[in-house]
Amino acid sequence: MIRRIGSMFILGLCSASALAAGPGYRPTFHPEQLKGPPAGRPNHVLVLGSPHLSALPDSFAPAQLEPLLGRLAAWKPEAIAVEAVSGLQCDFMRRHPARYADSVGSYCVDTGPAQAATGLDVPAANAEAERLLAAWPATPSAAQRRRLAAVWLAAGERNSALVQWLRLPIGQRIAADGLSEQLVAYLDKRLQRRDESVLVAATLAARLGLERVWAVDDHTADSPTPKALEKAAGEAIAKAWDNPYTRARAAADIPLHADLGKPDGLLAIYRAYNAADAALQAYHSDFGAALVEPSPQGFGRGYVGYWETRNLRMVANIRDVLGQAPGMRMLAIVGASHKPYYEAYLNQMHDLQLVDADDVLR
Repeated sequence: MIRRIGSMFILGLCSASALAAGPGYRPTFHPEQLKGPPAGRPNHVLVLGSPHLSALPDSFAPAQLEPLLGRLAAWKPEAIAVEAVSGLQCDFMRRHPARYADSVGSYCVDTGPAQAATGLDVPAANAEAERLLAAWPATPSAAQRRRLAAVWLAAGERNSALVQWLRLPIGQRIAADGLSEQLVAYLDKRLQRRDESVLVAATLAARLGLERVWAVDDHTADSPTPKALEKAAGEAIAKAWDNPYTRARAAADIPLHADLGKPDGLLAIYRAYNAADAALQAYHSDFGAALVEPSPQGFGRGYVGYWETRNLRMVANIRDVLGQAPGMRMLAIVGASHKPYYEAYLNQMHDLQLVDADDVLR
């Protein structure tokens, strides 16, 4: 993340007096105070701040997610959004390698094998997936599910492909209908990943009878740090992060990780990460600390600019999905540090009501 702040360092040229200035002009228009009511069902969004499961101790096992999955299923979301970059955005970033080569390598799947199997590039596969879903039968055949899984892979939507794979009986998870042996092996291997997009989102979507998940992450604000500034930028941000709030958050994780083996051990982590006081703790340890770090280049301010831009675009992607079918219940699963920004920005939307995660996770 640090390496992507470099192009923003010019923000540091702003004067220190400007940073210390008062609040200045305040607009009189407050969209968050102008909520509906809509003519039909409201849009409800439950933001679930998640640990990255890949970072949990070795004592983590997928079965520990069952208490969480049961509570989320009982809430009955009709759409699930995940912290993943869409195939269409990856296709865009691949066309701009000077800026996004690192991001493509980190966040985008190689769609070459699926394109070879289906004959579809990323834009064509996305269009084909939408065409298939528009005429999707109530009881699709195994062949139709395999075909849609192959198309989702070609579209760069691997988590949606997994939803179709999970909805197939194990005996029907075979190489056919556009799925090559290589793609089957890829799907089977991905099912074993310690990834909340797989073990929570795709798993829950399949259980609820959904046909896809929505990739709403955004990395178009990424940019490489100039080589000459990498060391200084890294040191400035690391120094900002070395603070009592960061240490307190790390200390709070120790007993939570130690209790993973208990029946509700992982649920306790989710409850803690979604608690009301977690938002300010995350801010003070990370973004608030970076905002005031004193480097002349304004490395911290550049990082915060990247972070705010990313979250704004992620929320815009969520709002786009909600606008396609008003009256939706959406579960938005995202890394816990994103949750307060998601909720703050989503709350500004006229036709959207937030759901308290604490009520769902009890």
